Amino acid sequence: MKIIRIVVCMTCMTLYTYALFAQTDSAAKNLNDVDVDSKVVNDLQKQYTSLQSKLNKRSSKLLHKMQRQENKLHNKLTATDSIKAKALFTEDIKKQYSELQTNVTTTTEKLKRFPLKEYVPGIDSVQTALSFLTKNPNIPADKLEPVKELSEKLKCLQNELQKASDIQTFVREREAQLKEQLLNSGFAKQLKGINKEVYYYQAQLQEYKALLNDKDKLTQKLLETVRTLPAFQKFWQKNSYLAALFPAPSNSAGGGTQLAGLQTRTSVQASINQRMGLPATPNPATSNTGGANPLQQQLDAAQAQLNQLKNKLNNFSNGGGSSDMTMPDFKPNDQKTKSLLKRLEYGLNIQSEPGRYSLPAMSDIALTLGYKLSDTKRFGIGASYKVGWGDIRHISITSEGVGFRSYVDIKVPPVAKGKILDGLWFSGGFEYNYLSSFKSIQELHENVDVWQRSALLGISKKYKVGKKEGNMQLLYDFLHNQQTPPGTALKFRVGYNF
Repeated sequence: MKIIRIVVCMTCMTLYTYALFAQTDSAAKNLNDVDVDSKVVNDLQKQYTSLQSKLNKRSSKLLHKMQRQENKLHNKLTATDSIKAKALFTEDIKKQYSELQTNVTTTTEKLKRFPLKEYVPGIDSVQTALSFLTKNPNIPADKLEPVKELSEKLKCLQNELQKASDIQTFVREREAQLKEQLLNSGFAKQLKGINKEVYYYQAQLQEYKALLNDKDKLTQKLLETVRTLPAFQKFWQKNSYLAALFPAPSNSAGGGTQLAGLQTRTSVQASINQRMGLPATPNPATSNTGGANPLQQQLDAAQAQLNQLKNKLNNFSNGGGSSDMTMPDFKPNDQKTKSLLKRLEYGLNIQSEPGRYSLPAMSDIALTLGYKLSDTKRFGIGASYKVGWGDIRHISITSEGVGFRSYVDIKVPPVAKGKILDGLWFSGGFEYNYLSSFKSIQELHENVDVWQRSALLGISKKYKVGKKEGNMQLLYDFLHNQQTPPGTALKFRVGYNF
């Protein structure tokens, strides 16, 4: 089975290489035509440096928190069972923490060719492209030096990722050990705290790797510089991490050539059948349905069960996990590991109302900026502009006021959800509105008494609009009677999040 998998992997690697570097009808670039964009190189340097710094701080913070949690557990366990505490919190564990902490802050002088043991396609593509560019004698010296620096920065970042992977392995195993020994000892709260730290660390690590694997504009611009060069294609097949993992045989040019030293699937199956006392070649007339022998059926069934379990493990936490990740003992907050910009939401909503008293028909157009505390909680601020439309006999666009607002959205708990209530949120907010016509910004400051308050509470229905999110709100204003003139009690708004 392993031999078959290796052949499949090598075949996939060959197909992947040909697909990645398929030639277009246009003429291929010459090495002399390679032009490295200095701005792209500088921006990537900043990105890698920032990511390395964040990863370093996150790793150091985790180790400090884990040690603090273990010290608390040690003190509590010592008071009840000193022998068990001594056996569980050994000097060797303290030494491992100390070594990992030192390793985080230590700069490696000589980096390996592939510092990161895990294969990340995005990193491999950029690193191989940079290695190729540094060996190109046609690149001017003033552009070659930044490329070399970028290559070293990417290697340093990979080295930090490998340190983080080592830390992840240690804390995951340590968390499992503590849980096994102390689960029924009254330390559930402390163990849950450790579980959270370990889970969010590995989720953050996955987030960083996904970022490096993302086909952003900077990476694409760098790869476009060399991607169509035949010389780079040959360089990739010999010097990439993928090529190191699955080296192509010397006679790979011949598509039908059998790999020397490797048995075929038929010969392997015949050997297994012979050892199991089965016919070397199954007889369809005497074998069970489908012509497959009992051994093959058992192997297929076992493989199917393994694949099913693997899929379950790989799909937990919205597909971002792996079989080596710690399973959370709590409901994870998927927003916790995201960057600030990814947790922000930008919105636009409109509220229209007919003319009343001396006021014309108006539309309240607002821009909002929100922050996702979690997948079920959001808050934000916004500003609105009230445009007047006149009446049906005389349409006239006027400035009828402005407003400032804050809002909070909380998703309806799962127990209350159904097909109809799916996407329903509780919404509330507080607003200050200037309800008077104005022609200049100075009027807003001078007429302070015209500013009026609104306290809103209601429900929102959020729904998908392509890849974006739309929403409808029905809100009740508890202060509408205190406004002059009295405002409308119910407000219906339609919005859209970018």
